[in-house]
Amino acid sequence: ELFCLLPFLFRPFRKLDDKGSLQWDKISQLEKGKIYKEGNLFDFLRLTGWRGSKVLYFGDHLYSDLADLMLRHGWRTGAIVPELETEIRIINTEQYMHSLTWQQALTGLLERMQMHQDAESKQVLLEWMQERQEIRSLTKNLFNPQFGSIFRTFHNPTYFSRRLVRFSDIYMASISCLLNYDVNFTFYPRRTPLQHEAPLWMDQLCTGCMKTPFLEEMVHIR
Repeated sequence: ELFCLLPFLFRPFRKLDDKGSLQWDKISQLEKGKIYKEGNLFDFLRLTGWRGSKVLYFGDHLYSDLADLMLRHGWRTGAIVPELETEIRIINTEQYMHSLTWQQALTGLLERMQMHQDAESKQVLLEWMQERQEIRSLTKNLFNPQFGSIFRTFHNPTYFSRRLVRFSDIYMASISCLLNYDVNFTFYPRRTPLQHEAPLWMDQLCTGCMKTPFLEEMVHIR
């Protein structure tokens, strides 16, 4: 079934016929394979008997669509974030990947080499810090010169990103993204290492926690 649900408005469900016209018959049950419009949360729960994690609800607004359903009713929630398409396109560019790789390498070098306090070492460290700051600004401007990515402020998640993770179990640019997966596919959450934990997988590498990989190769990225 496909539902267009307005959770907090007390509108009754209406069924669409095969031509897409809205029918005004009273809905006493939700039929499989039919499309319904409007409706409200309380009728939905009454007609389906679904509770908690049996429901996966998609919406494009964290607060008006998802927060209350997840916090009060225990529903699984999926966020639709159209801006994600642009973000993914940018982070897959060669310029972004090279800039980020070299930035992480410089961060690891600064963490490990800062104990050298002779004049020559201090000058090298200063140059590294300046270069690192330039690369940080560059990667930010790739998204938007005014405020950067909507998901990340340099190395920290934005407020929007934190709320997104809090109120949604999964997020995507469009609901059609699910067409790329089998209906029985399981999405497993990624384990993000804490500050005191050493990452175990390369895609979770945090320079400074362990030796920067392929450092010799990174030198040629500049």
